[in-house]
Amino acid sequence: MSQKNESLIFVLALLITGGLLAAGYFWWFERNQPLSPGGNIPSTSSPNMAVGTIDTRISQGEKVLIPSGDSTLKQGGTSALASGRYEIAIQQFNAALEQNKNDPETLIYKNNAEILKNNSSYYTLAVSIPIGTSVNTAQEILRGVAQAQTEVNKAGGLNGKFFKVMIVNDDNSPAVASEVAQKLVNDSEVLGVIGHYGSNTTLAATPIYEAGKLVLISPTSTATEISNAGDFIFRTVPSDRFAGSTLARYLLNTLNLKKAVVFFNSTNEYSSSLQTEFTTALSGDGGEVITAFDIAKPNFNPIQALEQAREQGAEAIVLTPDLSTIEQALQVVRMNRKQFPLLGGDSVYRPETLKVGSDAVGMVIAIPWHILANPNSEFAQEANQLWGGDVNWRTATGYDAAKALMIAISKNPTRTGVQQVLSTSDFNVQGATGVIRFLPSGDRNQALQLVTIEPGNRSSFGYDFVPVR
Repeated sequence: MSQKNESLIFVLALLITGGLLAAGYFWWFERNQPLSPGGNIPSTSSPNMAVGTIDTRISQGEKVLIPSGDSTLKQGGTSALASGRYEIAIQQFNAALEQNKNDPETLIYKNNAEILKNNSSYYTLAVSIPIGTSVNTAQEILRGVAQAQTEVNKAGGLNGKFFKVMIVNDDNSPAVASEVAQKLVNDSEVLGVIGHYGSNTTLAATPIYEAGKLVLISPTSTATEISNAGDFIFRTVPSDRFAGSTLARYLLNTLNLKKAVVFFNSTNEYSSSLQTEFTTALSGDGGEVITAFDIAKPNFNPIQALEQAREQGAEAIVLTPDLSTIEQALQVVRMNRKQFPLLGGDSVYRPETLKVGSDAVGMVIAIPWHILANPNSEFAQEANQLWGGDVNWRTATGYDAAKALMIAISKNPTRTGVQQVLSTSDFNVQGATGVIRFLPSGDRNQALQLVTIEPGNRSSFGYDFVPVR
Protein backbone atom coordinates (compact mmCIF):
# COMPACT_ATOMS: atom_id res chain seq x y z
CA MET A 1 0.00 0.00 0.00
CA SER A 2 1.38 3.43 -0.90
CA GLN A 3 2.24 5.98 1.78
CA LYS A 4 -0.45 8.28 0.31
CA ASN A 5 -3.18 5.60 0.76
CA GLU A 6 -2.02 4.80 4.30
CA SER A 7 -2.31 8.49 5.22
CA LEU A 8 -5.81 8.69 3.71
CA ILE A 9 -6.98 5.63 5.71
CA PHE A 10 -5.50 7.11 8.91
CA VAL A 11 -7.38 10.42 8.40
CA LEU A 12 -10.67 8.59 7.70
CA ALA A 13 -10.22 6.52 10.85
CA LEU A 14 -9.71 9.65 12.90
CA LEU A 15 -12.86 11.26 11.45
CA ILE A 16 -15.00 8.18 12.15
CA THR A 17 -13.65 7.85 15.70
CA GLY A 18 -14.26 11.55 16.39
CA GLY A 19 -17.80 11.33 15.05
CA LEU A 20 -18.57 8.35 17.27
CA LEU A 21 -17.15 10.12 20.32
CA ALA A 22 -19.20 13.26 19.57
CA ALA A 23 -22.38 11.26 19.10
CA GLY A 24 -21.71 9.46 22.38
CA TYR A 25 -21.19 12.75 24.19
CA PHE A 26 -24.42 14.26 22.89
CA TRP A 27 -26.32 11.04 23.79
CA TRP A 28 -24.95 11.25 27.36
CA PHE A 29 -25.68 14.98 27.60
CA GLU A 30 -29.32 14.59 26.51
CA ARG A 31 -29.86 11.62 28.85
CA ASN A 32 -28.43 13.51 31.84
CA GLN A 33 -30.31 16.81 31.57
CA PRO A 34 -32.13 17.67 34.85
CA LEU A 35 -35.92 17.58 34.96
CA SER A 36 -37.86 20.72 35.72
CA PRO A 37 -38.18 21.54 39.42
CA GLY A 38 -41.03 19.88 41.25
CA GLY A 39 -42.20 17.46 38.61
CA ASN A 40 -41.51 14.97 35.88
CA ILE A 41 -42.74 17.24 33.11
CA PRO A 42 -40.02 19.48 31.66
CA SER A 43 -40.68 23.19 31.90
CA THR A 44 -41.07 24.84 28.53
CA SER A 45 -42.15 28.15 27.11
CA SER A 46 -42.30 27.08 23.49
CA PRO A 47 -45.21 28.80 21.70
CA ASN A 48 -45.62 25.82 19.35
CA MET A 49 -46.17 22.94 21.72
CA ALA A 50 -47.60 19.77 20.26
CA VAL A 51 -51.06 18.70 21.38
CA GLY A 52 -49.54 15.53 22.83
CA THR A 53 -47.33 17.65 25.09
CA ILE A 54 -50.36 19.53 26.42
CA ASP A 55 -52.05 16.19 27.11
CA THR A 56 -49.14 15.15 29.33
CA ARG A 57 -49.85 18.24 31.44
CA ILE A 58 -53.50 17.35 32.12
CA SER A 59 -54.93 14.76 34.50
CA GLN A 60 -58.26 13.89 36.08
CA GLY A 61 -56.65 11.04 38.00
CA GLU A 62 -55.14 8.87 35.29
CA LYS A 63 -51.55 10.10 35.87
CA VAL A 64 -49.49 11.76 38.58
CA LEU A 65 -48.54 15.39 37.96
CA ILE A 66 -47.03 16.13 41.40
CA PRO A 67 -44.70 13.37 42.62
CA SER A 68 -44.00 13.76 46.34
CA GLY A 69 -42.00 11.45 48.57
CA ASP A 70 -42.86 7.81 47.95
CA SER A 71 -45.50 8.04 45.19
CA THR A 72 -45.96 4.27 44.81
CA LEU A 73 -49.49 4.19 46.27
CA LYS A 74 -50.52 7.32 44.42
CA GLN A 75 -49.14 5.91 41.17
CA GLY A 76 -51.03 2.69 41.83
CA GLY A 77 -54.22 4.70 42.21
CA THR A 78 -53.74 6.55 38.94
CA SER A 79 -52.97 3.32 37.07
CA ALA A 80 -56.12 1.70 38.47
CA LEU A 81 -58.26 4.72 37.63
CA ALA A 82 -56.88 4.87 34.09
CA SER A 83 -57.89 1.24 33.54
CA GLY A 84 -61.37 1.69 35.00
CA ARG A 85 -60.74 -0.16 38.30
CA TYR A 86 -62.25 2.59 40.40
CA GLU A 87 -62.64 0.67 43.68
CA ILE A 88 -58.96 -0.24 43.67
CA ALA A 89 -58.08 3.35 42.73
CA ILE A 90 -59.98 4.64 45.76
CA GLN A 91 -58.24 2.16 48.04
CA GLN A 92 -54.83 3.19 46.72
CA PHE A 93 -55.60 6.90 47.02
CA ASN A 94 -56.87 6.44 50.59
CA ALA A 95 -53.68 4.59 51.50
CA ALA A 96 -51.62 7.34 49.87
CA LEU A 97 -53.48 9.98 51.92
CA GLU A 98 -52.76 8.07 55.12
CA GLN A 99 -49.11 8.26 54.15
CA ASN A 100 -49.23 11.93 53.07
CA LYS A 101 -52.32 13.67 54.45
CA ASN A 102 -51.75 17.10 52.91
CA ASP A 103 -51.45 16.05 49.25
CA PRO A 104 -54.31 17.81 47.42
CA GLU A 105 -53.71 16.05 44.10
CA THR A 106 -54.37 12.66 45.69
CA LEU A 107 -57.56 13.91 47.38
CA ILE A 108 -58.90 15.32 44.11
CA TYR A 109 -58.18 12.07 42.28
CA LYS A 110 -59.91 10.09 45.03
CA ASN A 111 -62.98 12.35 44.75
CA ASN A 112 -62.97 11.89 40.97
CA ALA A 113 -62.67 8.11 41.32
CA GLU A 114 -65.66 8.01 43.68
CA ILE A 115 -67.79 9.84 41.12
CA LEU A 116 -66.82 7.35 38.41
CA LYS A 117 -67.26 4.31 40.68
CA ASN A 118 -70.80 5.35 41.59
CA ASN A 119 -71.60 6.40 38.04
CA SER A 120 -72.77 9.74 39.45
CA SER A 121 -73.82 12.74 37.38
CA TYR A 122 -71.19 15.45 37.52
CA TYR A 123 -69.92 18.77 36.24
CA THR A 124 -66.26 19.34 35.33
CA LEU A 125 -64.08 22.29 36.21
CA ALA A 126 -60.33 22.72 35.59
CA VAL A 127 -57.55 24.26 37.67
CA SER A 128 -54.31 25.40 35.99
CA ILE A 129 -51.33 25.76 38.32
CA PRO A 130 -47.51 26.23 38.14
CA ILE A 131 -46.42 22.70 39.07
CA GLY A 132 -43.16 22.69 37.10
CA THR A 133 -41.86 26.06 38.33
CA SER A 134 -43.33 26.48 41.83
CA VAL A 135 -44.72 23.22 43.17
CA ASN A 136 -45.35 24.65 46.66
CA THR A 137 -47.47 27.47 45.25
CA ALA A 138 -49.29 24.99 43.00
CA GLN A 139 -50.17 22.80 45.98
CA GLU A 140 -51.30 25.79 48.05
CA ILE A 141 -53.86 26.73 45.39
CA LEU A 142 -54.82 23.10 44.81
CA ARG A 143 -55.56 22.55 48.52
CA GLY A 144 -58.25 25.21 48.33
CA VAL A 145 -59.83 23.61 45.26
CA ALA A 146 -59.62 20.13 46.79
CA GLN A 147 -61.22 21.33 50.02
CA ALA A 148 -64.14 22.94 48.16
CA GLN A 149 -64.65 19.84 45.99
CA THR A 150 -64.57 17.54 49.03
CA GLU A 151 -66.98 19.72 50.98
CA VAL A 152 -69.56 19.94 48.19
CA ASN A 153 -69.32 16.30 47.06
CA LYS A 154 -69.55 14.95 50.62
CA ALA A 155 -72.76 16.94 51.06
CA GLY A 156 -74.26 15.16 48.04
CA GLY A 157 -73.25 17.69 45.40
CA LEU A 158 -75.39 20.57 44.21
CA ASN A 159 -78.76 19.84 42.64
CA GLY A 160 -77.82 16.17 42.68
CA LYS A 161 -74.65 16.67 40.63
CA PHE A 162 -71.09 16.20 41.83
CA PHE A 163 -67.95 18.03 40.74
CA LYS A 164 -64.98 16.48 38.97
CA VAL A 165 -61.73 18.44 38.87
CA MET A 166 -59.19 18.43 36.04
CA ILE A 167 -55.65 19.46 37.04
CA VAL A 168 -53.35 21.19 34.54
CA ASN A 169 -49.66 22.11 34.84
CA ASP A 170 -48.94 25.38 32.99
CA ASP A 171 -45.50 26.04 34.58
CA ASN A 172 -46.61 29.69 35.06
CA SER A 173 -45.58 30.15 31.42
CA PRO A 174 -47.62 32.59 29.28
CA ALA A 175 -46.99 30.50 26.14
CA VAL A 176 -48.01 27.23 27.81
CA ALA A 177 -51.05 28.89 29.41
CA SER A 178 -52.24 30.03 26.00
CA GLU A 179 -52.05 26.45 24.73
CA VAL A 180 -53.81 25.21 27.86
CA ALA A 181 -56.58 27.79 27.45
CA GLN A 182 -57.22 26.67 23.87
CA LYS A 183 -57.28 23.03 24.94
CA LEU A 184 -59.81 23.76 27.69
CA VAL A 185 -61.97 25.94 25.45
CA ASN A 186 -62.14 23.07 22.96
CA ASP A 187 -63.22 20.62 25.69
CA SER A 188 -66.98 21.13 25.96
CA GLU A 189 -67.11 19.20 29.24
CA VAL A 190 -65.20 21.97 31.08
CA LEU A 191 -67.64 24.60 32.39
CA GLY A 192 -65.14 26.83 34.19
CA VAL A 193 -61.43 27.27 34.92
CA ILE A 194 -59.53 28.28 38.06
CA GLY A 195 -56.17 29.90 37.28
CA HIS A 196 -53.66 31.00 36.34
CA TYR A 197 -51.02 31.92 38.95
CA GLY A 198 -49.00 34.92 37.70
CA SER A 199 -50.55 37.99 36.11
CA ASN A 200 -48.39 37.67 32.97
CA THR A 201 -49.59 34.10 32.54
CA THR A 202 -53.23 34.98 33.14
CA LEU A 203 -53.15 37.94 30.74
CA ALA A 204 -51.67 35.75 28.00
CA ALA A 205 -54.58 33.31 28.28
CA THR A 206 -57.54 35.66 28.86
CA PRO A 207 -58.21 36.52 25.18
CA ILE A 208 -58.65 32.81 24.46
CA TYR A 209 -61.07 32.25 27.33
CA GLU A 210 -62.96 35.39 26.37
CA ALA A 211 -63.26 34.34 22.71
CA GLY A 212 -64.30 30.82 23.77
CA LYS A 213 -66.84 32.18 26.28
CA LEU A 214 -65.34 30.08 29.08
CA VAL A 215 -65.21 31.62 32.57
CA LEU A 216 -61.78 31.98 34.17
CA ILE A 217 -61.46 32.84 37.87
CA SER A 218 -57.93 33.61 39.05
CA PRO A 219 -57.23 33.19 42.76
CA THR A 220 -53.81 34.87 42.63
CA SER A 221 -53.36 37.27 39.67
CA THR A 222 -53.60 40.87 40.89
CA ALA A 223 -52.41 43.13 38.02
CA THR A 224 -54.84 45.98 37.39
CA GLU A 225 -54.85 45.30 33.63
CA ILE A 226 -56.86 42.12 34.28
CA SER A 227 -59.82 44.35 35.20
CA ASN A 228 -60.20 45.09 31.49
CA ALA A 229 -59.62 41.54 30.24
CA GLY A 230 -63.25 40.77 29.41
CA ASP A 231 -66.67 39.68 30.64
CA PHE A 232 -65.64 36.06 31.28
CA ILE A 233 -62.62 36.93 33.47
CA PHE A 234 -63.01 37.10 37.26
CA ARG A 235 -60.76 36.85 40.30
CA THR A 236 -61.14 36.13 44.00
CA VAL A 237 -58.04 38.11 44.96
CA PRO A 238 -58.24 41.93 45.22
CA SER A 239 -56.39 43.86 42.52
CA ASP A 240 -53.12 45.71 43.05
CA ARG A 241 -55.08 48.93 43.43
CA PHE A 242 -56.19 47.72 46.87
CA ALA A 243 -52.72 46.51 47.85
CA GLY A 244 -51.01 49.70 46.69
CA SER A 245 -53.34 51.96 48.65
CA THR A 246 -53.18 49.74 51.76
CA LEU A 247 -49.36 49.84 51.84
CA ALA A 248 -49.29 53.59 51.13
CA ARG A 249 -51.72 54.32 53.98
CA TYR A 250 -49.66 52.20 56.37
CA LEU A 251 -46.46 54.03 55.44
CA LEU A 252 -48.04 57.48 55.85
CA ASN A 253 -50.43 56.99 58.75
CA THR A 254 -48.80 54.30 60.89
CA LEU A 255 -45.09 54.75 60.24
CA ASN A 256 -45.48 58.52 59.68
CA LEU A 257 -43.04 58.36 56.78
CA LYS A 258 -43.34 59.93 53.33
CA LYS A 259 -40.38 58.96 51.16
CA ALA A 260 -40.00 55.43 49.79
CA VAL A 261 -37.97 53.51 47.23
CA VAL A 262 -39.53 50.59 45.34
CA PHE A 263 -37.77 47.46 44.10
CA PHE A 264 -39.68 45.83 41.22
CA ASN A 265 -39.43 43.87 37.96
CA SER A 266 -40.27 46.12 35.01
CA THR A 267 -40.94 43.13 32.72
CA ASN A 268 -43.61 41.58 34.94
CA GLU A 269 -47.25 42.72 34.93
CA TYR A 270 -47.91 42.07 38.61
CA SER A 271 -44.70 43.68 39.80
CA SER A 272 -45.08 46.75 37.59
CA SER A 273 -48.77 47.07 38.42
CA LEU A 274 -48.23 47.08 42.19
CA GLN A 275 -45.30 49.48 41.86
CA THR A 276 -47.50 51.88 39.86
CA GLU A 277 -50.48 51.61 42.20
CA PHE A 278 -48.37 52.16 45.30
CA THR A 279 -46.63 55.17 43.71
CA THR A 280 -49.96 56.69 42.69
CA ALA A 281 -51.56 56.14 46.09
CA LEU A 282 -48.55 57.47 47.99
CA SER A 283 -48.19 60.63 45.91
CA GLY A 284 -51.95 61.21 46.06
CA ASP A 285 -51.75 61.43 49.85
CA GLY A 286 -48.67 63.62 50.03
CA GLY A 287 -45.86 61.06 49.92
CA GLU A 288 -43.25 60.33 47.27
CA VAL A 289 -41.48 57.41 45.61
CA ILE A 290 -38.07 58.94 45.09
CA THR A 291 -36.59 56.03 43.08
CA ALA A 292 -37.75 52.72 41.60
CA PHE A 293 -35.03 50.09 41.16
CA ASP A 294 -35.50 47.39 38.50
CA ILE A 295 -34.27 44.22 40.19
CA ALA A 296 -34.57 42.21 36.97
CA LYS A 297 -31.64 44.01 35.35
CA PRO A 298 -28.51 41.84 35.02
CA ASN A 299 -26.34 44.50 36.65
CA PHE A 300 -28.63 45.05 39.66
CA ASN A 301 -26.57 45.51 42.82
CA PRO A 302 -28.49 45.64 46.11
CA ILE A 303 -25.65 47.28 48.04
CA GLN A 304 -25.30 50.10 45.51
CA ALA A 305 -29.10 50.51 45.33
CA LEU A 306 -29.39 50.85 49.11
CA GLU A 307 -26.54 53.37 49.20
CA GLN A 308 -28.26 55.41 46.49
CA ALA A 309 -31.54 55.25 48.43
CA ARG A 310 -29.80 56.63 51.53
CA GLU A 311 -28.17 59.44 49.57
CA GLN A 312 -31.54 60.44 48.12
CA GLY A 313 -33.23 60.61 51.50
CA ALA A 314 -35.33 57.43 51.42
CA GLU A 315 -37.22 56.53 54.59
CA ALA A 316 -38.63 53.10 53.69
CA ILE A 317 -38.30 50.23 51.21
CA VAL A 318 -41.18 48.65 49.30
CA LEU A 319 -40.65 45.26 47.61
CA THR A 320 -42.90 44.15 44.74
CA PRO A 321 -40.96 41.28 43.11
CA ASP A 322 -42.53 38.56 41.00
CA LEU A 323 -41.77 34.85 41.37
CA SER A 324 -38.66 35.08 39.16
CA THR A 325 -37.08 37.95 41.15
CA ILE A 326 -37.81 36.84 44.71
CA GLU A 327 -34.13 36.12 45.40
CA GLN A 328 -33.06 39.62 44.28
CA ALA A 329 -35.68 41.12 46.60
CA LEU A 330 -34.48 38.98 49.50
CA GLN A 331 -30.91 40.13 48.84
CA VAL A 332 -32.18 43.67 49.48
CA VAL A 333 -33.70 42.48 52.77
CA ARG A 334 -30.42 40.88 53.85
CA MET A 335 -28.26 43.85 52.83
CA ASN A 336 -30.68 46.34 54.43
CA ARG A 337 -30.03 44.85 57.89
CA LYS A 338 -33.08 46.63 59.35
CA GLN A 339 -31.84 50.12 58.44
CA PHE A 340 -35.02 51.00 56.51
CA PRO A 341 -38.55 49.79 57.39
CA LEU A 342 -39.65 47.11 54.87
CA LEU A 343 -43.03 46.77 53.15
CA GLY A 344 -44.02 44.22 50.51
CA GLY A 345 -46.63 42.85 48.16
CA ASP A 346 -48.21 39.41 48.50
CA SER A 347 -45.45 37.81 46.41
CA VAL A 348 -43.02 37.99 49.34
CA TYR A 349 -45.41 36.03 51.54
CA ARG A 350 -43.53 32.76 51.17
CA PRO A 351 -41.21 30.44 53.14
CA GLU A 352 -38.10 31.86 51.49
CA THR A 353 -38.76 35.20 53.20
CA LEU A 354 -39.01 33.56 56.63
CA LYS A 355 -35.72 31.77 55.95
CA VAL A 356 -33.96 35.15 55.75
CA GLY A 357 -34.30 35.25 59.52
CA SER A 358 -33.84 38.25 61.78
CA ASP A 359 -33.17 40.70 58.93
CA ALA A 360 -36.77 40.19 57.78
CA VAL A 361 -38.35 40.78 61.21
CA GLY A 362 -40.77 43.71 61.14
CA MET A 363 -41.45 43.59 57.39
CA VAL A 364 -45.11 44.40 56.68
CA ILE A 365 -46.91 42.63 53.80
CA ALA A 366 -50.37 43.19 52.32
CA ILE A 367 -52.25 39.92 51.67
CA PRO A 368 -55.92 38.97 51.11
CA TRP A 369 -56.30 36.68 54.15
CA HIS A 370 -54.43 35.28 57.15
CA ILE A 371 -55.46 32.35 59.29
CA LEU A 372 -54.55 34.04 62.60
CA ALA A 373 -56.92 36.89 61.79
CA ASN A 374 -59.69 34.32 61.20
CA PRO A 375 -58.76 31.33 63.40
CA ASN A 376 -62.32 30.31 64.28
CA SER A 377 -63.77 30.50 60.77
CA GLU A 378 -65.40 27.34 59.48
CA PHE A 379 -62.96 27.27 56.56
CA ALA A 380 -59.88 27.52 58.80
CA GLN A 381 -61.07 24.76 61.13
CA GLU A 382 -61.97 22.41 58.29
CA ALA A 383 -58.66 23.14 56.54
CA ASN A 384 -56.72 22.30 59.68
CA GLN A 385 -58.60 19.02 60.07
CA LEU A 386 -58.24 18.13 56.39
CA TRP A 387 -54.56 19.03 55.89
CA GLY A 388 -53.22 18.70 59.42
CA GLY A 389 -51.88 22.26 59.65
CA ASP A 390 -52.27 25.93 58.76
CA VAL A 391 -53.08 27.06 55.24
CA ASN A 392 -52.28 30.43 53.66
CA TRP A 393 -54.06 33.03 51.54
CA ARG A 394 -53.49 31.21 48.23
CA THR A 395 -55.40 28.21 49.60
CA ALA A 396 -58.19 30.50 50.82
CA THR A 397 -58.60 32.35 47.49
CA GLY A 398 -58.31 29.02 45.62
CA TYR A 399 -61.17 27.71 47.77
CA ASP A 400 -63.19 30.86 47.03
CA ALA A 401 -62.64 30.51 43.27
CA ALA A 402 -63.79 26.88 43.33
CA LYS A 403 -66.78 27.64 45.56
CA ALA A 404 -67.97 30.54 43.39
CA LEU A 405 -67.57 28.48 40.24
CA MET A 406 -69.44 25.47 41.61
CA ILE A 407 -72.36 27.57 42.85
CA ALA A 408 -72.60 29.37 39.49
CA ILE A 409 -72.42 26.09 37.52
CA SER A 410 -75.16 24.55 39.66
CA LYS A 411 -77.46 27.51 38.96
CA ASN A 412 -76.95 27.64 35.20
CA PRO A 413 -74.77 24.79 33.85
CA THR A 414 -73.74 26.30 30.53
CA ARG A 415 -70.66 28.39 29.83
CA THR A 416 -72.59 31.58 29.17
CA GLY A 417 -74.93 30.74 32.04
CA VAL A 418 -72.02 30.56 34.49
CA GLN A 419 -70.83 33.99 33.37
CA GLN A 420 -74.31 35.45 33.75
CA VAL A 421 -74.71 34.10 37.29
CA LEU A 422 -71.33 35.45 38.43
CA SER A 423 -72.06 38.85 36.87
CA THR A 424 -75.39 39.47 38.59
CA SER A 425 -75.36 42.18 41.24
CA ASP A 426 -77.03 39.89 43.79
CA PHE A 427 -74.51 37.03 43.45
CA ASN A 428 -72.93 36.35 46.82
CA VAL A 429 -71.43 33.21 48.29
CA GLN A 430 -69.81 32.73 51.69
CA GLY A 431 -66.16 31.91 51.09
CA ALA A 432 -63.01 31.47 53.12
CA THR A 433 -62.14 35.17 52.95
CA GLY A 434 -65.66 36.49 53.45
CA VAL A 435 -68.63 36.99 51.15
CA ILE A 436 -67.67 36.47 47.50
CA ARG A 437 -69.15 39.02 45.13
CA PHE A 438 -67.77 40.59 42.00
CA LEU A 439 -67.65 44.13 40.64
CA PRO A 440 -68.74 44.69 37.00
CA SER A 441 -65.02 44.45 36.10
CA GLY A 442 -64.88 40.91 37.53
CA ASP A 443 -62.73 42.13 40.43
CA ARG A 444 -63.20 41.17 44.05
CA ASN A 445 -64.35 44.04 46.21
CA GLN A 446 -62.51 43.30 49.44
CA ALA A 447 -60.01 44.93 51.79
CA LEU A 448 -56.58 43.41 52.40
CA GLN A 449 -54.93 42.36 55.65
CA LEU A 450 -51.49 43.42 56.85
CA VAL A 451 -49.11 40.87 58.33
CA THR A 452 -45.62 41.22 59.73
CA ILE A 453 -42.73 38.86 60.48
CA GLU A 454 -41.94 37.96 64.09
CA PRO A 455 -39.98 35.20 65.85
CA GLY A 456 -42.27 32.20 66.35
CA ASN A 457 -42.68 28.47 66.08
CA ARG A 458 -45.72 27.98 63.83
CA SER A 459 -43.41 27.49 60.85
CA SER A 460 -40.26 25.40 60.92
CA PHE A 461 -37.99 28.41 60.34
CA GLY A 462 -38.15 30.12 63.74
CA TYR A 463 -40.11 33.05 62.29
CA ASP A 464 -43.78 33.50 61.38
CA PHE A 465 -46.14 35.78 59.51
CA VAL A 466 -48.61 37.26 62.01
CA PRO A 467 -51.33 39.92 61.68
CA VAL A 468 -50.23 43.50 62.35
CA ARG A 469 -51.58 44.53 65.73
